[in-house]
Amino acid sequence: MNTKTSSDPLLIGIDVGTTNIKALIFDPRGHEIARAQSKTPTHHPQPEWAYYKPDELWETVCGVLKKAIAQIDNPANITGIATASIGETGIPIDKRGNPTGHAIAWFDQRTRPQCEQLRKTFDRDELFSLTGLPLQPISGLCKILWIREHQPEAFARTATWLNTADYIAFRLSGTPATDYSLASRTLAFDLHRRQWANDLLSEVRLSPNLFAPLCAAGTDLGPILPDIARETGLPQHTRICAGGHDHICGALAVGVTEPGTMLNSLGTAEALCLPISQPLTDPQIGRQNFTIGAHVAPDQYYFLGGLFTSGASIEWFRSLFGEGADYNTLISEASESPPGSLGVGFLPQLRFTNPPHAEAIARGTFIGLTPDANRGTLFRAILEGLSLEMRLMIEASKSHPDVPETKNIVAIGGGIRNQLLMQIKATVLNQPIALAEMDEATALGAAVLAGLGTGVYTDVANALHTLDIPMHTVHPIPEQVAHYNTIYNRVHKQIYPAVQDLHHQIDQIQMATVR
Repeated sequence: MNTKTSSDPLLIGIDVGTTNIKALIFDPRGHEIARAQSKTPTHHPQPEWAYYKPDELWETVCGVLKKAIAQIDNPANITGIATASIGETGIPIDKRGNPTGHAIAWFDQRTRPQCEQLRKTFDRDELFSLTGLPLQPISGLCKILWIREHQPEAFARTATWLNTADYIAFRLSGTPATDYSLASRTLAFDLHRRQWANDLLSEVRLSPNLFAPLCAAGTDLGPILPDIARETGLPQHTRICAGGHDHICGALAVGVTEPGTMLNSLGTAEALCLPISQPLTDPQIGRQNFTIGAHVAPDQYYFLGGLFTSGASIEWFRSLFGEGADYNTLISEASESPPGSLGVGFLPQLRFTNPPHAEAIARGTFIGLTPDANRGTLFRAILEGLSLEMRLMIEASKSHPDVPETKNIVAIGGGIRNQLLMQIKATVLNQPIALAEMDEATALGAAVLAGLGTGVYTDVANALHTLDIPMHTVHPIPEQVAHYNTIYNRVHKQIYPAVQDLHHQIDQIQMATVR
């Protein structure tokens, strides 16, 4: 980290993620000056439920801001702040700006009944054409409907629904607003008109006024509130700017803003993001659980597929079988296992089904276990399963003629530190992958939005020209490509349909037991 005093303006990017909340300070070239992070305070009251307490989120953000600012000599140079966040978590607030309830986590599954109600009310293809989203329980709209049904008193006091990044910006500036990329995750946004979907909301008896005013990512929302400046150590001239969806902010940071390049964003969840120039309405895209949304880059859109439990699968395995081992130990053990993991395969469907699978019962699966399989074998099988699932998504995306051809892949996120995973990915795809030599591209993307809002950059092209982001490329291992091709075609493509009926039976038994 560089704490050298300079006259350059400084920009702060806040990243509110599933696992961690981070605040990073950058100079205009994207060089990290300081950082601080803390665990995201998450509550799990029962299986399939998770929530955040808004005040805990805010206190954690303030804490990391203060720690990061304390590391620099020139806090007066801080010009602007923007926040990137998880996409489908919203916070209901009353007319005074106080939360009326908890923030249901994006991956919480309590909202399945609300999703089913919407399925009965709307034609799923028409809904996808309008919003760019398939019907899934994680959407913001399902969460709002759950609150209305189960917490009617809290809902009656709710004046505004703010996505997570919006809530942080609101606490910093006092201005409620949401950008188009986060609005795209609500299932209440007309992607074509870039406005709230009034007819849809009328059908479910919700007022469009429940949702915050829309704006472009990077919009200047105003100066920091004086009391927040005093609390955090920020200068009172700091401007607060609209942020965006975390994966899409990461795409901005590494220049994945125009068709032709794919972003692979690796975090607790993983995303494959392809910039597109206009919304796509082919119903088959939605039926395969891909999504379309508004990019944080002006007038651009994206095609996105998500591996909902990518980093989560790795952390799940480590927590259960790691016995205190760090990641480097597990990676070293996995490296000793041969490609193909002695015939062990893994299906990474621990929370939700990944595209291109149609929405169905989600359960992770190990197959091919023998007494020869050890911890390293299973860990390698997880890395291979994630890589094979990524290939399945990419090949499915190519089947849609309106999705532009991908010439390059750029990877960001904490997962790129796992060199074995990235090597396996490149080999499974038989394609080089460029790795950004920084693991906090999401926070940098938010900082870039702050720079756009405060005039540090004149436009996106100027920002990308100014940024200095080193890259290095991981290449396939040629002698392993054919072996992974065989595993992909003969095994991995067949796992999901082969075990789906069994998973359905297990789910029925579990539901009967719960009753």
